Amino acid sequence: MTRSRTAAVFSSLSLWVMIALVGGLAAGAAAQAWGLPGGVGTVAVIDATGQLWLNALRMTIIPLVFSLLVTGIASIADAASTGRLALKAVVVFAVLLVGATVYAFASSLGLHALWPIGVEGAAALLAGTSAEAGREVAANVGGGGFGAFLTSLAPANPIRAAADDAILAIVVFAIAFGFATTRLEPRLRQPIATFFEAVSNTMIVIVQWVLAVAPIGVFTLAFGVGLRAGLGAAGVLGHYIALVCFSLIGLIMVTYVVAVLAGRISLGRFAQGAAPAQVVAFSTQSSLACLPIMVERAVGRLGVSSATAGLVLPLAVAVFRITSPVANLAVVIYVAKLTGTEITLATMLAGGFAALAISVGTVGLPGQVSFFASIAPICLAMGVPLEVLPLLLAVEVVPDIFRTVGNVTADLAAARIVEGRDAAADPEAAAGI
Repeated sequence: MTRSRTAAVFSSLSLWVMIALVGGLAAGAAAQAWGLPGGVGTVAVIDATGQLWLNALRMTIIPLVFSLLVTGIASIADAASTGRLALKAVVVFAVLLVGATVYAFASSLGLHALWPIGVEGAAALLAGTSAEAGREVAANVGGGGFGAFLTSLAPANPIRAAADDAILAIVVFAIAFGFATTRLEPRLRQPIATFFEAVSNTMIVIVQWVLAVAPIGVFTLAFGVGLRAGLGAAGVLGHYIALVCFSLIGLIMVTYVVAVLAGRISLGRFAQGAAPAQVVAFSTQSSLACLPIMVERAVGRLGVSSATAGLVLPLAVAVFRITSPVANLAVVIYVAKLTGTEITLATMLAGGFAALAISVGTVGLPGQVSFFASIAPICLAMGVPLEVLPLLLAVEVVPDIFRTVGNVTADLAAARIVEGRDAAADPEAAAGI
């Protein structure tokens, strides 16, 4: 299947999942008002169907995350070893990702303080889900403070950690394993890389199978919400979309500031140079599709040399996704606020560490696949219930637009920063303005 055909399939899936969400809420509200044939027995079957679909997604999390991290770490190490320019690019990516993670907590917690979730709306959205059952997990994750966070970084038994969904320990083990493979001689390293690449691709196939019936899974979950709370959940979903999008828009604005200060370029020039690539990103929701126009604008408008643009921008598309920690943490924090899960320093450290690691492993995955592959591990690390995620997946198509625009903007900013020299010193690019 070609990339364009895959994109078309997932675009169609997003539409059907959205329809399933609306239809499930409406059908559940209708059943609440006028009754449901079969009564309690029918409700039990619908609830079980939704939980079965969610469990099918959950069973792929540990093997998918582990294999993606091993192959992702290996690819970054290989890229950094190809030369000083590539190493500088990887360092710039890392610094920007850490900064984005700090921003993610500040923006999301700040937005919730300014515009909190309505109590009635939260109760409506939680109705029909088993998110309440996940709240006691947070006490175990967040308990013990910073000391507990430190001890959780090294799993005494990785197999048991995987069985217990101790995702933070698994992430640390996967990172150590990935870096260790880079120290092996090629004849030993290549089979390991091939094995874990095969595992990750196999898990992605399973996730795609499960997502192929996502309209059914989302419909059943939404039906339960509509049955128990009517249409009151719709307003919370709109609030969720707004807060995630505001957080991403704020990141884009911060990226402009970083590009101007660290990239030594004027604000007007960077904005004008990035605008065409942002338009393509908005319309395609694909960073890869934006690569040709990014290279052209970086060289022709932003004062980036052909050599730098030709190396940094493809590398950025391959391994760098700055909106990943911001959007993913925005989702996790929203669910935490929704379910009343306490956010402590320990859970923030665990979530931030997981978000940084996951951002490396999930680059290049289709939107619906990466939603669960990236957000579910962070939820597990912070002790946040997963049961609400399918409903949020149904409206992910809107934040995904701003994810792509933010990624493209940051890719161009990174290329400008790696270039280093003052953009005003490039007469050819200046003349292009």
